[in-house]
Amino acid sequence: MIDVETFARSLLGRRLRTEFDGEPTEIVLTEVEAYGGEDDPASHAFRGETRRNRSMFGPEGTLYVYRSYGVHWCANIVAGPAGEGAAVLLRAGTPTEGTTAMARRRGRSEHLCDGPGKLCQALGITGELDGTNVDDGPVRLLERTSIDGTVLALPRVGISRATERRWRFVLAR
Repeated sequence: MIDVETFARSLLGRRLRTEFDGEPTEIVLTEVEAYGGEDDPASHAFRGETRRNRSMFGPEGTLYVYRSYGVHWCANIVAGPAGEGAAVLLRAGTPTEGTTAMARRRGRSEHLCDGPGKLCQALGITGELDGTNVDDGPVRLLERTSIDGTVLALPRVGISRATERRWRFVLAR
């Protein structure tokens, strides 16, 4: 079993790939944010399993997709054994393939994946993919490219509880 902080760090430099309607898109993950489950007051899992967060309690590799403020889709990868509710928010990435499709989905050619909602929109990730697995589902987590840079541990963004946990990890180049 791997803890959520270690799992989050291990995602940096890994490739995330989708292919919808014959259009492959791929990024290298450069920013993620860990959420520790029922022992983390900032986590969606803090108050236990609900219909909305059910996939967050799935096995490692399950994709947990939710709406942020009713506007943007955000994606997490479950980080622990089933029942724990630990997951890692995918915050940002560098596009490596399919930038034309990403730009069309985003309606712009810059800032394609530099935020969790932007990342999901660029890759075509929606709530329909909630509960799929990144090993064999439509969103694939692939091997790491070379990690070129320093990993920074920073405070998490947009939370008001457990702010002391430096569980946002950024690959600074």
